[in-house]
Amino acid sequence: MDFDVRDPGCPSRQVLGLVGDKWTVLILETLAEGPARNGELARRARGISPSVLSRTLRTLERDGLVSRTALPEVPPRVDYALTDAGRTLVPLLHATRDWVEHAMPAILAARGAYDERP
Repeated sequence: MDFDVRDPGCPSRQVLGLVGDKWTVLILETLAEGPARNGELARRARGISPSVLSRTLRTLERDGLVSRTALPEVPPRVDYALTDAGRTLVPLLHATRDWVEHAMPAILAARGAYDERP
């Protein structure tokens, strides 16, 4: 089967939306450093709501990018980790993050110039 992210009916369009989401990027970047619990992910992805974190983790797990391991402890403990497929995204995410951080001065200057236009 061929996939084309430009086709609005193609399921690859949904995955593109997920991979391009800021919360997905922040969660996967955190998991690239090793397994993490829900609270750690929330702290590292500053500003994410509990419902968005849960929804994003469920979607990433469904798409095979993240694994969820429930450990039989009291209180219950759940660890999230990247799968092999999720690890293939890490270099792309790092490159995107590096580009954004490097380009910010030019982007801020462009925004300022745009906002000053009549």
